[in-house]
Parts: sequence; structure tokens; C-alpha cells
Amino acid sequence: MARTTFLSPAILAPAMRTLAAFTLALAGLATAGLSGAPPALAHPYLLVEADSGRVIEQQDAGAPWYPASVTKLMTVYVALAAVKDGRVTMDTPFTVSALAASQQPSKMGFPPGTKVTLDNALKMLMVKSANDIAVVIAEGVGGSMPSFVAEMNATALRLGMSGTHYENPNGLPDPDQVTSARDLAILARAIIYHFPEHEMLFRIPAIRFGKIVLRNYNRLIDRYPGADGMKTGFICGSGFNLVATATRNGKRLIAVVLGASSAVGRNEEAAVLFEKGFHHTWSIFGGGTSLASLQNAGGPPTDMRDVVCNAKRRGTAAENEDELVAAQNDAGSPFSFAAPVQFSGAVLLQQQLPPSMPPVRVYAGVKAPAADTETGVASAEKPKKKPAVQEAARSAPADGTAKPATKPAAKPSAVASAPSGTKDGAKPAAAASSKKPVDPNAAPVTAGATPATKPKPKPKSDTKSDTKPETQAAPLPPSKPQG
Repeated sequence: MARTTFLSPAILAPAMRTLAAFTLALAGLATAGLSGAPPALAHPYLLVEADSGRVIEQQDAGAPWYPASVTKLMTVYVALAAVKDGRVTMDTPFTVSALAASQQPSKMGFPPGTKVTLDNALKMLMVKSANDIAVVIAEGVGGSMPSFVAEMNATALRLGMSGTHYENPNGLPDPDQVTSARDLAILARAIIYHFPEHEMLFRIPAIRFGKIVLRNYNRLIDRYPGADGMKTGFICGSGFNLVATATRNGKRLIAVVLGASSAVGRNEEAAVLFEKGFHHTWSIFGGGTSLASLQNAGGPPTDMRDVVCNAKRRGTAAENEDELVAAQNDAGSPFSFAAPVQFSGAVLLQQQLPPSMPPVRVYAGVKAPAADTETGVASAEKPKKKPAVQEAARSAPADGTAKPATKPAAKPSAVASAPSGTKDGAKPAAAASSKKPVDPNAAPVTAGATPATKPKPKPKSDTKSDTKPETQAAPLPPSKPQG
């Protein structure tokens, strides 16, 4: 006689609670956003384990899509590779050209001739998503924007991003600039394992330029437990894009959401994906496909213009549209940039967390301002005024009759075209990374590569290594799909 086995309620209860939570969260996502928007998650998304490349969940991950400002992840990758190769340093100053100054917003708005170090430029690029700064970096690293873009495409090919092509370094609209969720996950893995020493660059919650505080468009940072990167993007053609990473208990996940109908929606969808990936039961029900086994579909990208930028939409779609909600927070607090935003839908996934770091100080010029924090422009870059006594003596006539000293000119109040943002007096403090260092000389992470065991860090040496730079290393052979 057959024997019937029943599962204990103690085993079933947690699983049922988890299923109920996911169902409620997804139901909230379906009602989030604006009227007339398509059902949530009816667009490409992908959830991947960072260390193994195992795909936990995906939908249309190979579909062609306009990258918008997530393009800047490749801009940063190429710039950091140039630093590793010794072509530039983080202190190398770049000059704002007329081409850079002419880029459309979002931008810092520096006039042509302004100098910015690569370190400051990268922070402005990742937090403010400044299109002008992307061109500054491209021209400074590559010599010209076309040369830099060619390097971006060569890097994409080397990493195995077969569905990606770039025409500019900032993601402004171009019909030939295309990528996929699959390719963006490959790029995110490459950044994580090739440049672990720069991991803080991707999780800065805000920057401070003079007294102006500019918040990161990635609202998961300091709001979703464990969120630690990377980049958002938006143009009408792409909808709201997000490449995000999060780490809990040593497990790091990469989530890619493309074509969400709102800035709020992309954050909520990424949070739901992370919750699935971090929950212990999902290892049983989750997928076992490898990133290498996903294929890019090809064809023309989907154009989201009629969905996210139509006349029926309440308000103008923009990368920072959720700042309208955030603006209701108390701007007088030193950490108001990290105050929680009240999202609709999966509200339970957006928590109030202590700030991971104060706004990071950035500036224009070669040296940090010594005392002037009003403008963010290095004092060394300002014209020095001659002492009144010396000026009077120099201009005195031959007969010895002294003329009155000329009154010094008034001190300039701000930089021309200063960026907009919330004023704040908080002093920045660089946060030390808590991440475990990874061998920076590791071979490139390709679609199916599994990172090797992390070796013990070697002591720093002043002598240059004879090893070839990382950017020239041959990619690892793709691993077999995991069952």
C-alpha cells in the first residue's frame, strides 16, 4: 500500500510566507508608476550571481535596448583601465573643451577651459551622471572622443558583449548606440573583479561641490539593505534603466532592469529581484542557467518614447523625477540627502538606513580648495591679487608723489554655470572600503567565466611589474552552463 508523506507545517510556513511576500510585492509593482504604463516587468530584466555568473532569473535578457546613461559604466571601465596601464593617473587634469561644454543635461556646466582631475571627474560622472564630464574624460584619456569610443567598442568585444555598440561616451540619444541586459551584467562583473580598489566610486550617495550637494540617481544606495552600486540611465527611447549590485552575507548579486516606466519603478523592481536572490529558498526554485548561455537577440531596439514620454504622462519624464518627492525632506539636516523616499508599490523594500558616508567633496581645478568652500573652485586656479602697498610703490611717479592704492576687486561669488542641487554644509569624509580585496591582475571576466580563488594581497612595491597590463590579458574560456 502506498505511503502518503505530509510536509510539516513548520517547513511549509516559512515558504508560504515568502511566497505571499513576493506576491504582494509584485502586485504593488503592477500598480506602481503612472496611468497608461504597461504591466510591470514587461521589459528586460536579469538577476545574476556576481561570483559565478549563474543566472537566477531573467526575461528577454538578450533583447537590444538603448543604454542611456548606463553607457557611463563602460566610460569608467576604459578610464580605469588607462590608469592601470599607466597612461594617466587619478590626479591627471583634463580640460573642458567647447564640445564637452555643449553637451545636453544632465551636466556640471563648467565653462570651456576649466580643469578637472580624473578622480573628481569620475565622481561627478557616477553621481551627477554629467554628460559634459563624460566627454571631458573621453577626450582626456583617448585624445579625442572618436578614439575613446573606438576603445569602448574594442573593450566590449573583448569582454564578450556581442550585442553592444557605442557611438558616444555619455549615452545621449543615438539610434546606433545599443546594448542588452546580458551585456550589461557582463560589464558589471568585469568592473567588480578588474577594479576592486575603486569599488567605492560606484556607491557614493552624494557629492558636495562647494556648498551644493548633488544626490546619486541610484536611490537604492543607503535605502536598500546591502546595495553597493552601480548606475542609472534614462532617455525617452530607453525608459528608465538600472544596473545595480547588492551584497549580503558575502553573496553579491547583479540586477539589470531596462525600460521601466518610472524612476521609482526601476528601483522597486530591482529590490524585488534582490529579495528573491538573497532568500535562502530561492536557491532551490531559482534558475541554473549561466550568463554565457544567454544569447543576444539582435534586431532594432525597442523604442519606449510613446510609453514614458507621451502627452498623457503626469509631469515630464526625467532621470531625477523622484527628487520631487525627496524635496519634501528636511533640507536642513546634514544627512538630508539620505532621507527615505516614500515609494509606492513595494514600500516594504525601501528602508531608512544610516548614511554610509557623508557627501564626498569634489572640486574643479588641479588642487583642492584650501579655504574657499563657497564655489568649489580651487583657490590655486584663481588669479592672485597683488598687495596694495607693492602696487602703489610700482605705480608711483618719478617725482616721488605717491598715488592712492587701487581698491582690490571683489571676490567672485561662484563658478560660472554652477550646478544645481541642495545646499548643505556637511563636511565630507572618505569612507574606507569594507570589501575584501581581489587580485587586480586577474584575467578579464567574460560571459561565462568564474573568478578564480582570490590570492592573498601582495605588498606594494615601487618597482613596475613586468606583467602585461590587465586590459591586454586573454579572456578565460567560457564555463559550461550550470545545472
